[in-house]
Amino acid sequence: MYDYAVLGEWLEFAVRWTHVITAIAWIGSSFYFIALDLGLRRDRDLGLADGEEWQVHGGGFYHIQKFLVAPEAMPEHLTWFKWESYSTWLSGAAMLILVYWMGAELYLIDAEKADLAVWQGVLISAASLTVGWLIYDFLCKSGLGERPTLLMVLLFVLLVAMGWGYNQIFTGRAMMLHLGAFTATIMTANVFFIIIPNQRIVVDDLKAGRKPDAKYGKIAKLRSTHNNYLTLPVIFLMLSNHYPLAFATQYNWIIAALVFLMGVSIRHYFNSLHARKGNPHWTWIVTALLFVAIAWLSVAPMYQLSDEEEEEAALHGAAARFAAAEGFDEVYDIVMGRCSMCHNAEPFYDGIHWPPKGVRFETVQQVAGQARLIYVQSGLSHAMPPANVSFMEPEERAKIVEWYRGAAGG
Repeated sequence: MYDYAVLGEWLEFAVRWTHVITAIAWIGSSFYFIALDLGLRRDRDLGLADGEEWQVHGGGFYHIQKFLVAPEAMPEHLTWFKWESYSTWLSGAAMLILVYWMGAELYLIDAEKADLAVWQGVLISAASLTVGWLIYDFLCKSGLGERPTLLMVLLFVLLVAMGWGYNQIFTGRAMMLHLGAFTATIMTANVFFIIIPNQRIVVDDLKAGRKPDAKYGKIAKLRSTHNNYLTLPVIFLMLSNHYPLAFATQYNWIIAALVFLMGVSIRHYFNSLHARKGNPHWTWIVTALLFVAIAWLSVAPMYQLSDEEEEEAALHGAAARFAAAEGFDEVYDIVMGRCSMCHNAEPFYDGIHWPPKGVRFETVQQVAGQARLIYVQSGLSHAMPPANVSFMEPEERAKIVEWYRGAAGG
């Protein structure tokens, strides 16, 4: 029997691993060059070089010089730092498709917010990333490009508005992920459409002996600065699906907004430190206060359906199929007996204060809606219950597998 759930799990694993590896490469090189550029020493005459730095790493010494004009011997081969960005975005897009588009009924669309068809949710998802880049690019190319502080404020407003908008139609988990994808799209598009093309123009001018127009460097610098301050929030948003107190709360879009501010305060500290412009400890106080505000918002009173309303909510799509499948009643009883002590609005298992990953098993809708998760975590594998603390029997796991495969059609 060919098990598509297993294939999907391993495909997601491969793509996710690729995404993490390429993201580390992109962020690492980006942070290194930002720190290098800010820390260049210009305290002596270096001829054509704009600055230099001596570094030691791995038992070797490195002497690095930065040229704004062509050196005496322009190298034929240059290392272009671009594929890290492109591969990160492409692998991230693949993850978006695998998890949120192909699993739209469970992870993307929240019927209680907007009763969308799968194709409608996917279309909104894809279109929002494109439209977001066009709006951002328009703002940068307008007169606001000469007013970088105001432009950054407007960019923040745009991101907050997108977070609020996503939250009106998507699940909280999808809202966080899409806001991260929206931001990452801006960052990679900056590299692909602006930074690299402008660098090529400058290189071609230098090789031809022409003086490059300073505007190209200025434009690239503006976009690079934006990427610098957006990196840390993107990392949080991409990891947010592991933290239900971030995504599964009423104020999740406000939490996302505050995360962007935390990213700015942290990067400002390190940028100031690398540029030898002091040690602004106040940024850590601001960051800590923002974090406290986020923690408070995560547990503030939020709107939830009552048990009666949830029971009356109509099952739809895949969830309806799994709820109607043969064996569901038995599986429901198994989940209630082995899993609901933790996966409950008010967990009663010692040491558990909220449902892990925000997953709750209290109603037929909730159990059926998490069919694939139950199948993989408790049927195919013994990941759940952890350490089998509730003593799920092999026969019960077998019933979960039989039920899921019957409903999935093989």
